[in-house]
Amino acid sequence: MSFDSLLPCFRSLSSRLQIMEPIKSLETEDFQPLSPSVPVPPTLREGDCYHVFISYSSTDYQWTHSIIDQLESCGLQVCYHDRDFIPGRTVLENMSDCIQESQKVLLVLSPEFVRSRWCLLEANMSLFRDCLDRKPIVPVLLEPGVSVPLHLCHLTYLEANDPDFKNKLLKVLCTPNQQLQGSTVLPFHPPSIYNGKALQPLNAVNEERLNKWDCGQFSDMEVPDQLRLIIEDQEKYRKAVRMINSVSQSKLPLWTRFMMLIAAGIMCLPLLALSTYMIATFFTDNNIHVNKTLWVVIFCSLYCLSFGTIIQIGSWGKDERKNIVRETQKAIGQANIILSDEKVLMGAQSNSKIYLVYVSLDVCKHEFAETFSDQVCAEEMFQRALLYFSSGYTCCLAKKHFPFPLPSSTGHLEGGVCFCQYVSQQLSTDQWE
Repeated sequence: MSFDSLLPCFRSLSSRLQIMEPIKSLETEDFQPLSPSVPVPPTLREGDCYHVFISYSSTDYQWTHSIIDQLESCGLQVCYHDRDFIPGRTVLENMSDCIQESQKVLLVLSPEFVRSRWCLLEANMSLFRDCLDRKPIVPVLLEPGVSVPLHLCHLTYLEANDPDFKNKLLKVLCTPNQQLQGSTVLPFHPPSIYNGKALQPLNAVNEERLNKWDCGQFSDMEVPDQLRLIIEDQEKYRKAVRMINSVSQSKLPLWTRFMMLIAAGIMCLPLLALSTYMIATFFTDNNIHVNKTLWVVIFCSLYCLSFGTIIQIGSWGKDERKNIVRETQKAIGQANIILSDEKVLMGAQSNSKIYLVYVSLDVCKHEFAETFSDQVCAEEMFQRALLYFSSGYTCCLAKKHFPFPLPSSTGHLEGGVCFCQYVSQQLSTDQWE
């Protein structure tokens, strides 16, 4: 059955679906601006030594310490690792004690923090569970586009570039814990809180030595900690990664391409020199009786052929790069057929990084079943949609950007574009991936 022949059926999905309202930012709608009066820090009760423990990456030292100085000037007792960790103890022991002795935990979320410091905390979450269960977490997004860790996706965060950021931060830090509702880190549970959220992307293990026209290789030995919380059958993850790693490498190694370019130059340069000499001779030597126009056409053709050969060889790298990305996306589509049951999708726009999102497609799959009356046909078409469109959908969801105007009312994903909305939109504009 041709995918094109069923295009009207897919387009009918658009008319069956209500389109979503524009995605609402989590900016800080739960926080109201402070009154002109300066907020009063809450009383430190028994067992509390600090109002807030701030965890941040050393690369964000300057910004964080500027905030620390402002908080302490307002009377807040701040704990941070550079000053308050006890020498001779492990980082984990120090962090555990500092969290226990603080009323709240403030996390400065930046790309470097998510890559390093949060991974340390998340990998040892059991060590801090008792501490964190009653400690409000205050995430601060240092810059737009940071992938918020899965355990923090349900929290309202503060944005550092908000003009009223300081007042909003002071307000939440000076509010007693018992007055803050739903502010603690919750154990993972699907899908209402995390549905549609981006996970940490996977980077190729050979990224540092990876040419743009070669395939990235991804580790299938260790299942990332974030996915252990989600994927029940972890062999599915390993099988999916093996599918992606099976994409064949470039047919032309770098050294082969380089030698071909040198050979083309060796062949073309003498030809160009000879052609130039002969053309000059024909135009200046009146004793040569030949059809000069014919020879000019021949020599111009040789010029074009020579330059075309060099340009074609030089463009092979770009063509190979596009081909590798395209083949990787096809492999990811096959992998998503396996992973979609685990509420995980992959996507790629390059050969070195795989985006991951946690998203439930159960309702979208049901929509396919209603659109195609034959159950076998519906399952086949859903898998084909995953094969062709799931990689692009994942990238759009992870980056929170879609290549079309956001619809005006809700689909199957609260606060976002659902999969069948995306498929319908792409098909309606003949966008194949």
